[in-house]
Amino acid sequence: MMAQSEIIISNKNSIISKSDDTQSASLLLKKYLDIAFSKQFDNINEKRHEDLSEIVLEVSDQEKLKPNEFIIKSDSKSIYLIAQNPKYLRYAVYTLLEIWEFRKFTSTETYIPKVEQFTFLKNTKKTYQPAFDYRALFYPDCYDEAFREWHKLDWQVDDFGIWGHSFNVLVQPKEYFKSNPKLFALYEGKRNGESLCMTNDTVVDLIEKKMTKIIADTPNAQFYSVSQNDDVVYCECTECRKLNEKYGGPQGSFYYFLNKVAKHFPKTKISTLAYLHTLKPPVNLKIEPNIYTIFCPIELNRGKAINAQNSPSFVKTLENWSVTSPHLFLWDYTVQFSNYMSPFPNFEPFQSNYKLFKKNKVKGIFTQGYADVPGDFSELRQYLLAKLLWDTEIDIKAVTADFLRGFYGKAAPFVGNYLTLLTENQNKSNTYLDIYSGPVQARNTFLTPEAMDQYDKLLEKAAAAVEDDKTLNLRIQKLRLALEYVYFEQSKFYGKNQHGMFIVNNKGEKEVKKGLTERVLKFTKSCNEFGIYELSEGGLSPDNYYKEWLEICKNTATHLGEDLKVNFITPPSDDFKGKGSAGLVDGNKGYKDFNINWIGWYGTEPSLEIETKKLDFNTLKLNFLDDQRHWIFAPKKILIYGYENQKWTLLEEKTCDNLTENDQITTKSWELVNQKFSSFIKIKIVIKPQTELPGWRKRKNKKPTLMMDEIELYKK
Repeated sequence: MMAQSEIIISNKNSIISKSDDTQSASLLLKKYLDIAFSKQFDNINEKRHEDLSEIVLEVSDQEKLKPNEFIIKSDSKSIYLIAQNPKYLRYAVYTLLEIWEFRKFTSTETYIPKVEQFTFLKNTKKTYQPAFDYRALFYPDCYDEAFREWHKLDWQVDDFGIWGHSFNVLVQPKEYFKSNPKLFALYEGKRNGESLCMTNDTVVDLIEKKMTKIIADTPNAQFYSVSQNDDVVYCECTECRKLNEKYGGPQGSFYYFLNKVAKHFPKTKISTLAYLHTLKPPVNLKIEPNIYTIFCPIELNRGKAINAQNSPSFVKTLENWSVTSPHLFLWDYTVQFSNYMSPFPNFEPFQSNYKLFKKNKVKGIFTQGYADVPGDFSELRQYLLAKLLWDTEIDIKAVTADFLRGFYGKAAPFVGNYLTLLTENQNKSNTYLDIYSGPVQARNTFLTPEAMDQYDKLLEKAAAAVEDDKTLNLRIQKLRLALEYVYFEQSKFYGKNQHGMFIVNNKGEKEVKKGLTERVLKFTKSCNEFGIYELSEGGLSPDNYYKEWLEICKNTATHLGEDLKVNFITPPSDDFKGKGSAGLVDGNKGYKDFNINWIGWYGTEPSLEIETKKLDFNTLKLNFLDDQRHWIFAPKKILIYGYENQKWTLLEEKTCDNLTENDQITTKSWELVNQKFSSFIKIKIVIKPQTELPGWRKRKNKKPTLMMDEIELYKK
């Protein structure tokens, strides 16, 4: 009975290639069916056979399809794949293969069923079209053309003649700033090479000349980006300010300027980033029809679905763009950029977010991942996101389960449970999941020591399930690197406490737990073997991670003030409390990562007291972080007071070095010596921070941050 309602295709049937422009799709289909049948599929023919079932491939406009649509249909005898162009006809082939349970899980892992025949329902018809017209995914396997083709993905590397932030490419400061500073933004009273003046006609002329050359050099590109640099700097000269007031903010003068450029290239697709100060659309200003706005929302909770309840301002801005932009694209951030190897449970909202984007007329998405670095769960992320870019209505649970079975084999149930538990623990914590966070911030949410034990047990079971399969076992090993990384990062934070990297020996000195440094070395070697050549967007290599670990091993202090009681008079910023006041005297010094051990004050004057109880010491050493990229600066002055007879007495005052521009992360220390320190029951430390940002890092709505760790007490 079943056979009567289905067309049967075996190696005896034919592929009918009706014209030259169907050849690439026909050869593609034959290649896969030959492997599935384990024998040669019948020749590709041009003429139909009246009696046999066939797979007919057509490039045709008879069905009145859009260029990015295709049809798969059947009559009582044959299957028909129809598209307007060869590319989408190949996409139709991949879709038919997926219907027959072929899979391309990664660039190197393709599942081809071994069968004697395939079946297809008679008298059916379905038109396929993508959820988004442009679909670019920036993950490791997307560098492979065959993977992109199978998953119907575009490739921004080829499609953009200029990509991303481009002001510094179009008008280079090193070439023009000294000779003509008025080309550049007047920002906070000074000309700044990070942006351009939007009302200077010479800027427009220079960009038009540069663009003309780039377009000539890259004739096959689809888009050319004219966009601000990666910074919140914009022009505030008199003319630009007028436009900003008229059109709703800094984006006003920007789109006024961009419209001029776009008019000069009416047949060219000009893309730009709605980002930071240009995030919102201009008001009462029509955007030229060849401008493609790529909306770039960085600050979102990645653990929750984007909706009017969770993200009201974002949704409102998205809705405004949907009626303002002639072509709205979106830049989606889908990994944790500060920690590529740390678990990041952001899978759950993917589908609802992409449905929201589609509903709001987003026509293209650039989904940013790990680029070519195989980060945590990169294989599953790229697979699910590729599927959603084509069809937001997929059964996401079924697709996930299908991938896990295909990619992890017998380990799939345990990997699935691990993924579910990560998400459940994050949801229970109900905390903000940020793309620039990490394992230390998640130590009380989804990466608690207890949760880590549960994850470890699940991945142990996963490894045991595939211990006889080298390929699958390696895939579980890669997943386990994430847990190792979390353990190392948290151990730096906990220091000499439980879960920390140090123990205190019988001499009172800190030493690294036995075997831990060897584990870190093994981790870094494994990363290199898996092609994980960077652990973060900042470019930290596994080898340098190990070198930094060795430095942190030495970066301890054994001093007289360890574990004394410290009371904050001025509390630190909520984001930078670290381990609390005890962390300032635990003998575990902060290194280069301001998230680990440093305690920070933002826009306030740090002051604290240490209950020294007449401890015999005469030297105070204070350590501060200088990380100017993140607006963290060393102090101006340090004041030390002693408490006696119900009052504070000033004992020492030290003026710190003048600030100098520095693009490296460094630690700065100052020693204060006074023989009277030991006479007091309490010592008060008051830090005078920088009150103004230096000119080279001056930005609106930013204040200097002061970061301190380890107050060391010595008798010298």
